[in-house]
Amino acid sequence: MYYYLQTVLLSIVLMGSSGSYAKTAYNDSAALNGLSEAKAVFLIDFKTAKKTAFYMDLIVGTYDGMVRQGVKPEMVVVIIGPTVKFLSQTADPELTFEYEEAFTSIQASIQALHLRGVRMEVCAIATELFQIDNQHLPKALDLVADGFVSLIGWQTQGYKLVPVF
Repeated sequence: MYYYLQTVLLSIVLMGSSGSYAKTAYNDSAALNGLSEAKAVFLIDFKTAKKTAFYMDLIVGTYDGMVRQGVKPEMVVVIIGPTVKFLSQTADPELTFEYEEAFTSIQASIQALHLRGVRMEVCAIATELFQIDNQHLPKALDLVADGFVSLIGWQTQGYKLVPVF
């Protein structure tokens, strides 16, 4: 079932990016009715580079989709757990070589989100646990003491949680 859902999501993304028909034929007008802006905090916690790359790209598309539909997005991405292993191409050269395409995609998404003004936070507890040298993290990422504390703070400030799993 899980594999089926991933395949369906990928198909939707590919259809949406392959032509202008999908972008204009569908909208989220019922959900976005009356909104001029929306606040979201994404919780990212994956065990594979491929899945991280896939969902980071979807977040870029979500941002662009909201803009296209006239809603100003205010987004934060909080990265916890083993996902921190996939944020730097220099942290583990062996892992990077094995998943080069995914790592390249992740870096492109980090830059795309950064250019759009999306704040991206990395949990220092996770980088310590997975022995990631914080000096290797891209400059577009902000290191925070505790991803859960950050998540609680953003939700308290009115950001709606988008758990990505």
